[in-house]
Amino acid sequence: MKAIPIAKNIWWVGAIDWNAHHFHGQTFTTKRGTTYNAYLILDEKVTLIDTVYGPFTEEMLQRIRTVLPPEKIDTIIVNHIEPDHSGALPALVKLCPKARIYGSARAGQGLERYYQQKLDFHSVKTGDRLSLGKRTLQFIEIPMIHWPDSMMSYMIEDQILFSNDAFGQHYATSERFDDEVPQETLMEEAGKYYAGILWPFSQLITQRLAEIEKMAIPIKMIATSHGLSWRKDPGKILQAYQRWASNETKPKIVVVYETMWGSTAKMAQKIVEGIHDAGVKFELYDMAQSDRTEVIHDMLDAKAFIVGSSNHDSGILPNMTSFMECLKGLHPKKRIGCAFGSYGWSGIAIQSLQNTLAAAGVEVVQPLLSVVYAPDEGQLAACYELGKKMAALVK
Repeated sequence: MKAIPIAKNIWWVGAIDWNAHHFHGQTFTTKRGTTYNAYLILDEKVTLIDTVYGPFTEEMLQRIRTVLPPEKIDTIIVNHIEPDHSGALPALVKLCPKARIYGSARAGQGLERYYQQKLDFHSVKTGDRLSLGKRTLQFIEIPMIHWPDSMMSYMIEDQILFSNDAFGQHYATSERFDDEVPQETLMEEAGKYYAGILWPFSQLITQRLAEIEKMAIPIKMIATSHGLSWRKDPGKILQAYQRWASNETKPKIVVVYETMWGSTAKMAQKIVEGIHDAGVKFELYDMAQSDRTEVIHDMLDAKAFIVGSSNHDSGILPNMTSFMECLKGLHPKKRIGCAFGSYGWSGIAIQSLQNTLAAAGVEVVQPLLSVVYAPDEGQLAACYELGKKMAALVK
């Protein structure tokens, strides 16, 4: 567990969580695990940028010890107070009781609430600078990306942006940089990370990216808080974030459904048959069998969403209920969508699907397609035509 140099006198001293299969509770899956990145800077002020999740404290300390005794750290930067980044802070404070801690004003308030102790905390704001000796850190607040306390730290001399939760991935690997792993895998994980965590904040991200561009700071490296850092081509992930934040889409349709006795599944199959015959790309998911993280990632660049469910009691089937609540919270923009499904004695579920699409900010396309018990040939033909109609709208 050695520290890994990322620049002269700057080391990665984080932790690798190979067994993290879920994140934010059970909200998202992380099939490739994750990392908790922390960075040690040797200068007149020995500085640590962020810590790690509490259970990985000793792994971080072991890495630091391969460079110097952790007791010599006298400056700690807290870019973000979420426990996966600050969990080791109480142990570190015990080892370094004289260390000064820097972060946004809200970070100071949050840390005291989390850890129930007084800290030698000093608040900073955008534009503030901290001299470490030969190096200087400049701070950039990014509130609500994705917590109120969030900020970035920029190393002026080395042109390294310590980017907090922006630009990262849930990706456990022994490698540390973008040019050391397959690019397709890297961008897939970066896209999943954005879709699942940052998509709701797209408007703010667009603003923050514009502010960073206006600052005209050269960026040779983006040192992330999760996954791989970007040294070969930082512009690649910056451009991807510009696309995702502006809600750029492709002529693609994602069809998501849940079925009780197969009727809604038959409708879904006819809908995608119509999409296919119209020459448009689609993805089809049964939410009783599918990974929500994968579905949301596919939706990130899709122009249209088609959602379906059988009626269950007085509403949507359970897996679709959970999925639709998640989708509503993501606030996708510049999308169109429609709903379909089957029912016996109440069609509330299908109307609820349509209402939730509208509440999420999706432009609803009529008709709402619902059938009693099982679709007949005419209703299956209507499903096929709905698929063709949606395909024409996304072209």
